[in-house]
Amino acid sequence: MKFLDLAKVYIRSGGGGAGCVSFRREKFIEFGGPDGGDGGNGGSVWAEAVEGLNTLIDFRYQQHFFAKSGQPGMGSQRTGRSGEDIVLKVPVGTEIIDEDEETLIADLTEVGSRVLLAQGGNGGWGNLRFKSSTNRAPSRANPGQEGVERTIWLRLKLIADAGLVGLPNAGKSTFLAAVSNARPKIADYPFTTLVPNLGVVGIDGKEFVMADIPGLIEGASEGRGLGDMFLGHVERCAVLLHLVDGTSSTIAKDYRTILRELEAYSEDLAAKPRITALNKSDALDAKTLANRRRSLEKASGGKVHVLSGVSGEGVQAVLRALWAIIAEGRQAVFGPQETTWRP
Repeated sequence: MKFLDLAKVYIRSGGGGAGCVSFRREKFIEFGGPDGGDGGNGGSVWAEAVEGLNTLIDFRYQQHFFAKSGQPGMGSQRTGRSGEDIVLKVPVGTEIIDEDEETLIADLTEVGSRVLLAQGGNGGWGNLRFKSSTNRAPSRANPGQEGVERTIWLRLKLIADAGLVGLPNAGKSTFLAAVSNARPKIADYPFTTLVPNLGVVGIDGKEFVMADIPGLIEGASEGRGLGDMFLGHVERCAVLLHLVDGTSSTIAKDYRTILRELEAYSEDLAAKPRITALNKSDALDAKTLANRRRSLEKASGGKVHVLSGVSGEGVQAVLRALWAIIAEGRQAVFGPQETTWRP
């Protein structure tokens, strides 16, 4: 299945049906009076977050969603049928943005979240509504209210607890495959991931979701390579794992490149808790590994983990460090979690 995280959609709610002008005409009833019914309401357009979706690919093949209009009223005080609503089913984590691509309409981060995008028009009143003590036979009715037409953008930001960032070929996909059941493309030649991947990671009986995004290069914020458009998928993460290729001869430069691109994309993203790890330790001798670790510690100004996604060295320690930050964030949001079983 192709991955799509941005889609432009055209929506229109249904118009209300017109009211009816009608008079009761029956044999032996001299003054039947007005009996025109109201028009039906137009259908509305909603968006709802549902389970089982992780891409907006459905909106590549259908971009127009028009709700049906209400039917006009009829005689004998019959109200017109209302138009059916249309529901756009989107993945959890979808942002709905106005046509200007800046105004956020809604952020659907939970299953079942719904938002009204376009209200259907109200049905017009029939002439029965205008009957009064001074106007016994009104001959007017209201037209239905017109529907709302608008253009919106759907942008998907994956829901993950931890995000992997780094240059292409830093070993992010290998790491994700080693710690979860995700199966991103991995090979023995240089290439970069083209779409984000999600995996469920288990450590010490706890689970969290990790996201792997395509690698960043210098100038990604200016549109080079794949650009930085995939960084939106790690905006919701509680912590970032910055993997640095240990086989590179420019360790400090590689680290600073990613840091600059994060800062250029968003100050909030750059300020997120971040764990730095030197990857591919299995391909280095002890002396080279120690030198490059010191170089990275000097550049980052903090602790650097050493790991290998292939051999598994240091992986458990990194996962525990990630979980400690994730658990702290969950506790701040949801409060202390129950750890002991109770009947």
